[in-house]
Amino acid sequence: MSLDLSKVAGQVTGMVAQLKEGNAGRLERLDFALKAMSNVDFDKLSRKVANSRTTWLVAGLVDSLAKTSPALLRPADFTVLATDGSQIDVDRHQAARCFLINIGSVLLKYGTSPDARLESFPRLYSGDKDMVIAPASMRDREQAIEGTLLGIKRSVDECARLAEMGERLPENSKVLALLDGSLILWGLVGRDYPDFVIETFLDKGILVHLDRMQKLNETRQFTLASYISFPRSSDVANVLRIAVCPHEIVDTDKYCSVCDNRVCDKLAGVQDRDLFESLLQQGERSAMFYSTSSIVKKYGGHLVHFFYLKSDEEIARVEIPEWVAKNPALLDLTHSLVLDQCRLGQGYPVALSEAHEQAVVTGADRENFWQLVESLMVTGHLPATGSIKSQSKRTRWI
Repeated sequence: MSLDLSKVAGQVTGMVAQLKEGNAGRLERLDFALKAMSNVDFDKLSRKVANSRTTWLVAGLVDSLAKTSPALLRPADFTVLATDGSQIDVDRHQAARCFLINIGSVLLKYGTSPDARLESFPRLYSGDKDMVIAPASMRDREQAIEGTLLGIKRSVDECARLAEMGERLPENSKVLALLDGSLILWGLVGRDYPDFVIETFLDKGILVHLDRMQKLNETRQFTLASYISFPRSSDVANVLRIAVCPHEIVDTDKYCSVCDNRVCDKLAGVQDRDLFESLLQQGERSAMFYSTSSIVKKYGGHLVHFFYLKSDEEIARVEIPEWVAKNPALLDLTHSLVLDQCRLGQGYPVALSEAHEQAVVTGADRENFWQLVESLMVTGHLPATGSIKSQSKRTRWI
């Protein structure tokens, strides 16, 4: 039976009324945030941020908060690469223990010799060698790749495919490589994974492929960015919470519970995109920031920086590795080509849209995949019966 919307319509109406009632307060908090941003002393704030200890994530400062930069003209000839991925996770109700990752890739060449290549690369993983991570000397500590870890593996595979595509391009190319979502492996944050798991996905995983892409700049102008549409982050807004705090050194564990002058509450609910929607003109990028996440501190020379971009349709967060952030030519190339891709894609980078179309695995695809697995197991004279629950879902009782 499908969802009965008539039974939830009244609840939705109540939610909308609450949102409308809170909108005036949100605008007041945003106005306070913008005034705070315009009044900060950058050097003083930088020292205060560096000395603070907070329970919430605060952006690292590189430029003045209110700095903006217009996009430069795009080059005449350039290439845009993009990858995206989807997966079929392990299903304990199926007879075969396996998972599948499908990577979609796109190459769009612009200029005097335009070209386009759209491909998908599905790969099946089965058996302990593919599906388990374990230190060489301690097999009893093995970690299964499923759920969150499978999502992390997919992100690493997307990055690997980008590096491979870049290495095949001719020398002297101007190239933008795009990923969807964050460069930060957030799935490794706040979880008690053993060191060998982090090493597998970080040191022997994504950082290897970031090294490969950085090396491409020896013979090409190659830049990498990840695009986050409609971001919900508040790293920069949290900088303003530190700025308005009356304490010289902010320590949330020490002071917040006993503070009688919580000026920072006037910034509650303000998100970064709210700030830059007001601050940026169309096509402009914000000041540069860097992530202070615990996992990013392990990225070495690929420390994740980010800026906000105002396209014709939305405020987006664009993340880049440090070697792009510190190279003015690569930074300007990233800005101009990401903006151009958004305009070609009606607000969202067209290369990423096409990569998603190549990668997407629908509900019907999943059902067909498991039916194929079951059929071939039967053909191979293997037990192919899954759980009773799985069989029940395929049966219409009424």
